[in-house]
Amino acid sequence: MAFFTFEDKKVYYKEIGTGKPILLLAGNTASSKMFKSIIGKYSKDFKVILIDFPGHGKSDRLEKFEIDFWYYNSRVCYQLIEFLKLDKVSVIGTSGGALVAINLSLEHPERIKYLIADSFEGEYPLNSYIDSLESDREKGKKNIFAKLFWFFNHGFDWKKIVDLDTEMLINFSKQGKSFFHKSFSELIVPTLLTGSKQDEYCDSLDKIYEALKMKNNKLEIHMFKKGKHPAMLTNKNDFYELVKNKIKTPHNTRS
Repeated sequence: MAFFTFEDKKVYYKEIGTGKPILLLAGNTASSKMFKSIIGKYSKDFKVILIDFPGHGKSDRLEKFEIDFWYYNSRVCYQLIEFLKLDKVSVIGTSGGALVAINLSLEHPERIKYLIADSFEGEYPLNSYIDSLESDREKGKKNIFAKLFWFFNHGFDWKKIVDLDTEMLINFSKQGKSFFHKSFSELIVPTLLTGSKQDEYCDSLDKIYEALKMKNNKLEIHMFKKGKHPAMLTNKNDFYELVKNKIKTPHNTRS
């Protein structure tokens, strides 16, 4: 297993395949294992880079998650890019991983070739999601499929990871702050926003994305008619065709 160090913590990463580098970022309470079903497909055309955020998966555990979770993990990802000596890398983040990917692209546009941000709730936490978060997570702990997902991603201490994430999300939402330190209007990396119209966590992703496009009209949007959360996995084949079309096609950094 391969690791690098971020603030005295060992962070797990893995490289699979050859070709143009593409960094995949998992959502909250998940790890790089959430991509297991698609790695074979992606690694045929790209050099896939996986990472487990600190406190997740095979990385060293944390006693508490940073309240600015998505910005913090964008710093972790930037250190990985530096560690691997990558000039430019394309990034696909899904759900919470999309928030990390956007922060990374806003802070270090010179290192990001292309950004795909999938199935995320916009610039601020959704009240409808936060209001039921604690009860939904408690129900999840009793649901065999949720328990298996979390165990698969983290191992026997999955409950602590879920609880730390719940605590962090609630505390972050109380601040009333954006997930990002910079405005979407400052995003100059070529960017595609993706999602499903049937996303069970947000039934208005299309409206959220259109509002973001009003701040930055160079954003592209692709909404899948079917599939649930996240679109990246519930529309595997069609999503991958988008990836190949966007990331294998040369793009110029906008000024």
